[in-house]
Amino acid sequence: MSITRGDVVDLGRGLYAWLPPKRGWGLANCGLLVSPRGALWIDTPYDAVLAGQFLAESTKRLPDGVHVDRVIVTHANGDHFWGAGVLPDAEIIVTREAREHIHYEPTPKQQHALVTAGNPATPLGGYLARHFGPFDWSRTEPVVPTTYFTGELELTLGEYPVRISALPPAHTTGDLMVHLPAQDAVFTGDIVFSSTPGQPGDHPVHWAGPLSNVIAACERVLDTGAETVVPGHGPILDRAGVRDHIVYLEYVRERAHAFHTAGIPAVEAARRVIGEGRYPELGLPERLVVTIGSEYRQLDGTELPGVLQVMTEVAEVARELEQPDGPARPTKR
Repeated sequence: MSITRGDVVDLGRGLYAWLPPKRGWGLANCGLLVSPRGALWIDTPYDAVLAGQFLAESTKRLPDGVHVDRVIVTHANGDHFWGAGVLPDAEIIVTREAREHIHYEPTPKQQHALVTAGNPATPLGGYLARHFGPFDWSRTEPVVPTTYFTGELELTLGEYPVRISALPPAHTTGDLMVHLPAQDAVFTGDIVFSSTPGQPGDHPVHWAGPLSNVIAACERVLDTGAETVVPGHGPILDRAGVRDHIVYLEYVRERAHAFHTAGIPAVEAARRVIGEGRYPELGLPERLVVTIGSEYRQLDGTELPGVLQVMTEVAEVARELEQPDGPARPTKR
């Protein structure tokens, strides 16, 4: 699999969205806000190659003498964060809580070694190679944020206000959203993984939760009144699209709670939700292992296991889905 260049969408008044041309792990949306007095990014691509492409597209849209000197990171997953290394002098803004997730994930070089040195015959090795092999972090150093905040942070870029809101634990422990009132837009990070009939997306993956917090964060997105919503992954949405996403989240939450009450283990609950085939158009259904596992941990008060343990369970369910008669094969309705 190769990764081709992203598409740049002009959202008006100096705001652009950079959208990867395909769905899948690690292919996140990013934003560029430009004024005559400066420019900033909202999130970054996963590796230096993609980040270099985004930087080249950004440079085409900058006035003379203006540089991208600030990056707002919606959360500390590498696919929104690690590309900031192509802007070594930029201010990098994250929530204070994001530090916890930075320490949870492998470093870029550790992840590169896991992907390239794994045994492709094993479920985990094969899964990592297939979904993360196209990225290159061999020379990527860890990104160090320069500005941490709690609560609300309001910036000004030229004439444009930039309102940044920290969120309770949801997708990760350090999420934020960016409201741009002059552009009537919100960048949600991975609070929203979007899908439309014309451009199906992937199942969300949530590492922290509970899902009630994810749903509440989506409601906060709607509370801004913005008409344009740029999700962490997938196509740009209107307000109705966010409401549709809330319906999905409520469904997963209800099924997770029902299976938990019935004493069904988390991974088996994920298999059963996949098997219900409620959203057959969405890719990567095995990611329900992570989201439902996170919901179970919230219900049980247990700690998040190591990322490799979680991803091993994801990979095992993915391999089951590849089998024609596998128990987790979804039924389409």
